[in-house]
This record gives sequence, structure tokens and C-alpha cells, in this order.
Amino acid sequence: MSSTTTNEPAQTKGGIARFLDTIERVGNKLPDPAMLFLGLMFFVWLLSAGLSFVSFSEIDPRSSETIVINNLLSAEWLTTWMTSMVKIFTGFAPLGVVLVAVLGVGVAERSGYINAALKAMLKVTPAKMITPAVVLIGVISSVATDAGYVVVIPLAGVIFHAMGRHPIAGITAAFAGVSGGFCANFIPSGLDPLLQSFTQSSAQLSDPKMMVNPLNNWFFASASCLPIVATIWYITDKIVEPRLQKNSPISEDLEVASDMHSTSKKETFAFRVASLVMLALIGLLVAAAWGEGSSLRDANGSLTSFSAPMMQIIVPLIFIFFVIPGVVFGYLNGSFKNSDDVVAAMSKTMETMGHYIVMAFFCSMFVWAFGQSNIGVLMAVKGANFLQAIGMGAPATIVGMIVLVVLINLAVGSSSAKWALISPVLVPMLMQMNISPDLVQAAYRVGDSSSNIITPLMPYFPLVVVYCQKYVKGTGIGTLVATMLPYSIALAIFWTLFLLAYWALGLPLGLGASYVYPAAM
Repeated sequence: MSSTTTNEPAQTKGGIARFLDTIERVGNKLPDPAMLFLGLMFFVWLLSAGLSFVSFSEIDPRSSETIVINNLLSAEWLTTWMTSMVKIFTGFAPLGVVLVAVLGVGVAERSGYINAALKAMLKVTPAKMITPAVVLIGVISSVATDAGYVVVIPLAGVIFHAMGRHPIAGITAAFAGVSGGFCANFIPSGLDPLLQSFTQSSAQLSDPKMMVNPLNNWFFASASCLPIVATIWYITDKIVEPRLQKNSPISEDLEVASDMHSTSKKETFAFRVASLVMLALIGLLVAAAWGEGSSLRDANGSLTSFSAPMMQIIVPLIFIFFVIPGVVFGYLNGSFKNSDDVVAAMSKTMETMGHYIVMAFFCSMFVWAFGQSNIGVLMAVKGANFLQAIGMGAPATIVGMIVLVVLINLAVGSSSAKWALISPVLVPMLMQMNISPDLVQAAYRVGDSSSNIITPLMPYFPLVVVYCQKYVKGTGIGTLVATMLPYSIALAIFWTLFLLAYWALGLPLGLGASYVYPAAM
């Protein structure tokens, strides 16, 4: 291997490779993510103190009053921060989601059940189709809210490593599917009514009688799935993995993947019984959710709205669906002898999460400070007002809006929070240009999804760094940003063109949706 490398005459790299190497090099010179978030928190404090003396004319869409930047260095806000610190940390949504889900997944992994499941999957999946299979599962996983981040992404690394491929390529492909393809899905999810609620309330600022269907983007989101999978597949196999093979050698002390092609009779029997147990659990869940009067449905009978108990118990379900089959497999296969072994499996899993917990603490402090300062609101409104001021045609305006959302997404990670901030400005503004709220929302989904994977401020970004460090210990924020950038650029360009083509062909966006306002009768 080394001789081949040294005999290459020049090893000249193309412009794209040099650009990505520069991003990785600069990014990895940044401090540890925990210290980076701490530094960003202090920066927000200082910036808020300076901007608090400036008067702004922009209107806060939440209160209909002028935006005021709160001085986080004032005695009042420092006291609020100190008294709220514990709640800010324990209330940081990704923390509980990750720890509870990882407890269950850890039992299934250390019992050997996940390994056995991967062997079974590899037997029926052609090697050439592993990448699109992983990406498609990642895209579909958004139905289960955050399940993709804590289940699909780490397992993708295990799968790629078991097949002799670079594990980080599997992690990034799954990350691109889970987060980059977040707003595309064959199956309606809680995201649909969530975005619709903000879109409708914003549209009613201009037209009080305006109603928006919760599935107004369903057809477009479904049509986007397979092209997005194909795009991520190409980027992974042709750009990302070859670069990783050259630049990111797997850590020498990494435990060698076990044989993924042979199974003993005992392991096969244990896997079949444990899988039947999982199927039985799924059957019980379906039976519990089946009737219209099910306690898992919301007041309107929906299972997929964010208020539905079904969506709120996804993480506990992940825990149960992994723990019980994992324990069954462990006892039948002999990897678990007693309950102490199960607790030890959970403890070992938690040991690997120490660094993430530290990062989550400082990340939660920064996110809270950024939100309380109102700096994010000011950035969003100023960007939307600029888009309105330059006055372009409808297609160009939609493209400009997507670019604006991409830029805002680098500072405001939450999809719902971002739409809550900018929809009251963008939706009524574009309705005046005869662009329907349905199309505005579709454009927002494109911009939001395609840039999720390159913003370190996205709550799950540090977790993905931790996943990568399992295989390449030197992985930093710069490494992940540089690796994900080709996906982000490709998705932003392709998905925007896809939306424009979809629009030009007049294909329906979703139920009760239109492209123009007011809609033709």
C-alpha cells in the first residue's frame, strides 16, 4: 500500500480536494467542541451587550414589537442564567433522547443481537446496494423524530466497517440521509403538521381566511426521496469515501470487526427467537394504536402529529425494542449470564457517552444564550427584509429564499424554531407576489434540510463527531464539516433545481396545495 502511494508521481489534488482539505485543516484547529461552545457563549454575551445599546426598526414577528437585543451581561440576565443553569442542561432535548436510546441500543449491541442482525441483513443485501439502503433507511427514519441520530447513524458505521469499507463513509452517508433528507419522506410525519401550523398562522396575517392542509407538501416530499438517495449515494461512493481512504486512516487500536459471514446454530436460534420477540412487541404496539379511540392518538385521532402520544414515546419505544430482544438474545446465546451482565452492558455504553455529555452541557448553555439574546431573530428578519427589498421574479425569489434559509440555518439549528421566526415575514411577503404559502413552505424545507449537515450548532452535530472518533480518533469539527460539505452543496443545488422543475411541470405539491395565491378556483 505504501509503495503505491510513494510511486504516484505528483499526487496533485484537484481544486475541490484542496478546498475540502483546507476546511478540514482550519476546522480541526478549532478547540474541542465543548470549549468551542463555551467560547461562542461568551461571544454571544459580549455581542448582546454591545447590540443592546442599538435601536433596531425590525419587527419581532412573535410580539409585533421592535426587536430589542437583551444584554446577557447585565446583572438581571446573569442571575437568570445562574438560577436556570441546571434546568437549561437537563432540559436540553437531545441529551435525554440520546442517553435513553443509547441505553437500550447498548444492551442489544453488547449482547451480540445487533451484530447478528447485521449479518442477516448483509446476507440478503448486495454489497453494491449497501450505500443506498443505508441512506434510504436514514431518510425514512425521520418519521420516528430523532431515532435516526441515535440508531441509524452509528449502525451505518458498523455496517461499513464490517464490509471492509471506511466506517466514517457509512456514518456520513446515514447522516446525510437522516438530516440532509430530513424534509423528504414517503410517510407523513410530525414535521408536516408542525410546519403547517406556522405556515397557516403566518398566511392568516395577510388573509385571515387562509387555510393550509397539513399534508400540503406530501407529494413533493415523497417525490424527492429517491432522487435524494441517488445524490447521496453518488457523493458517498465517488467523492467522500475515496477522500476518507486517503486522508483518514482508521485507528490502529480499533477492535477488529468480527466475522460477519458465519453464524453458529446457537447464535442463529437466539437471533430468531429475539427477532420474534421484537415482532411481537411491534404487533402489540400496532394493536394498541389501531382504534380511533387509542390513547396513543391525539384529540383529532392522528398518530403522527407532535402532540400525539405515539410521537412522544418514540424514544422509550427505541429503549424497549432494543433492550428486550437484546436481553433475550444475550441469555439464549450465552453472552448474558445474569442481570448483572445486563447492567454492565448499560454501564459500558454510558462510559462512551462521557465526552458527549460534557459537550451537551456547554452546547445547551450556548443555545440558551443565543435564543435569549434575540440576535437570531434579528438575523432572520434582516435577511428576509433584504430578500423583499431586492424584488426579483417568482422563481428567482424562491431560489433567494432557499439561500437565505441555508444561511440562517448555520446560526439557528432548530427547524421549527427557525420557521416560527421567519415564516411570519416570508409567507405574507411572498403571498403579495402571488406565491402560495404551500410553495413557500416547500422551499423552506429544501433550504433547511440541505444545510443541516454542515452546521456545528445543530444539537446532534457533536454526537456525530463522537461516532466518527470511535474509528478515527483525530476526527474534529473541521473533519466532519469538510466531509459533509459535498453532500450539502449537492443537495442544495439538486433539490432546488428539482423543486423548480417540479413547479414548472405543474405537479401537485400535496393535498389541497397550490403554487399561486390566490389559488385558481
